[in-house]
Amino acid sequence: MMFDAIVVGGSYAGLSAALQLARARRKILVIDAGQRRNRFASTSHGFLGQDGRGPGEIVADARKQLAAYQTVEFSDDLVEAVGKADKGFSAQTASHGDFEARRLILATGVADELPDVPGLRERWGKSIFHCPYCHGYELDQGQIGVLAVSDMSMHHALMLPDWGPTTLFLNGAFVPDADQLAKLQTRGVKVESEPVARIAGDQADVELRDGRVIPLAGLFTMSKISPASPLAAQLGCVLEEGPLGSLIQTNGAKETTVAGVFACGDATRSFSSVAIAVADGATAGAGTHQSLIFHDH
Repeated sequence: MMFDAIVVGGSYAGLSAALQLARARRKILVIDAGQRRNRFASTSHGFLGQDGRGPGEIVADARKQLAAYQTVEFSDDLVEAVGKADKGFSAQTASHGDFEARRLILATGVADELPDVPGLRERWGKSIFHCPYCHGYELDQGQIGVLAVSDMSMHHALMLPDWGPTTLFLNGAFVPDADQLAKLQTRGVKVESEPVARIAGDQADVELRDGRVIPLAGLFTMSKISPASPLAAQLGCVLEEGPLGSLIQTNGAKETTVAGVFACGDATRSFSSVAIAVADGATAGAGTHQSLIFHDH
């Protein structure tokens, strides 16, 4: 069966892209392996109308609504390989064989490479975060830490005092210059140069190598990101190095450098949230639909 589009990834961006195509009465297939980036978080925030809901609940509702459209099919599977076919593209899955479509939408997300600090990984998404807009308010103006990974962590450190008293843990990642120190002082940010030994406690208490313990309501840090799937690279899509890692390059309609292949969500932008992923997916879905009409790749 030839689909108008295959959407690889059934999280916020992928389902949003699929919805636009479903409403245009196009025949689409959503293939999803069920690995949402925010699966570690208990609640999602900052998405209008869904603030404070569980991430899985938002996805389940969206999928139920999408399934009501008769031209939509789902496959709970992993796409292992993609390639060009006679009339479009093929997708090879781990369990359900091959599928073909005239267009391909990659909404495969990213993988987070976290700082190598004991106790950090098991608290990721629970008391250690990357997005102040998503999780800062719930810390209730308690003590907040920023674990530096490079001088880019200055951005976090200067933002977070709006959510609570903030300490920047340099952890050997960089040494602030005089101008940076002045900016931190203006924002009331404490600077701690003693290396971090580990994260402990019920929240995110920072234990320093000299034995001191800094109790925190929450800790923020930056992960290094990379596409969670090799599919874009398999197709020859251009990847660009952003400040936080590799992203799939797209144009304003969310089409990649390979004609007929679109991409959306966290794999295409460095600033990410559920609300932004949904908007990005809607753009990709509309762009894909219009390409089916106006561009015969």
